[in-house]
Parts: sequence; C-alpha cells; structure tokens
Amino acid sequence: MTEPRDVGDPIELLLRYLDHYRGIIEKKLTGLSDAELRTSRLPSGWTPLELLKHLVFMERRWLRWGFTAEQVEHPWGDSADNPDGPWTLTPDDTLDGLLAQLHAGGEFANQVVPGVDPATRGAAGGRFAPDDRPTLNWILFHVLQEYARHAGHLDVARELADGATGE
Repeated sequence: MTEPRDVGDPIELLLRYLDHYRGIIEKKLTGLSDAELRTSRLPSGWTPLELLKHLVFMERRWLRWGFTAEQVEHPWGDSADNPDGPWTLTPDDTLDGLLAQLHAGGEFANQVVPGVDPATRGAAGGRFAPDDRPTLNWILFHVLQEYARHAGHLDVARELADGATGE
C-alpha cells in the first residue's frame, strides 16, 4: 500500500487503511495448512481461522447492524451467538469462504460509506440504543483499530506456526 499521505478526507483515509488491513489479514493466513488454521499456539486458545471469522462478524456488527441498522442474522455468529463467548468455528468454515466474506464486508463499506459526513450517527433501529449511536468516524476508527490489533496477533501466530514474519 502506498501511504495515503495526500488524502484529506478522513472517511477515504479510514477506508483505504481498512482495505490495507484486510489484505494484511489475508496475507497472514494464506499459505497456512488447514491444520495450522485450526490450531491455537497461544494460551488464550483462539485459532487463526477463528480470528478471521471474528473479523468478518465484527465488521458486520459495526457497519451493517450498527451504522446502517440492517437487521443481520446471527450478529454474534463468531461466538455461537453469545456476545461474551469464545470464538467458534463450524465444520463449514473455510479459509476461502471466510476470506470471501471479509472482502464482501469491505465492498459493502466501500459502497455505503464514501461521501457520508463523518459526523453522521449510526441509524436508529440497529445495534445501538437510540441515545447512544456513535458517529461514522468513530465506528470506522473502531473497526480499523480492531483490524490493526488482530493483524498484530496474527503476526505472532504466523511466526509461531511456520516462522514467517513481516507484512
């Protein structure tokens, strides 16, 4: 990614960085065997594929269910519909399928968000209470920090799995 140092629009800047981090997540996961994708190397117990599924659902919760107030089925599907539960997989979860969903979330953001005032609050009727709807700017920044944080987690998991380092 070329640093978007000349971008003045905060929404465009956030969207570019979100796209960048989706690419990093994909790169960190691509090349791992299915066994490595489903094996935890960390005391907390999450697997790389579970983390990917979490990112898919996290973005869906914040943008589709949160900002646009779209009614989404199983918003907590990354944790067996328990917001406080551990991340889970189903036998049908695959790297290719979850990456497709990750990129579909990015396409949704890139269609819905451009041109919207950063101070626009999330729509009523979705994830947020009527008197506690965050701004688009806050939502995008939150989603970006989730991606950045978890990309760092994947850096460690990937290095432990096969020694690969770097972006």
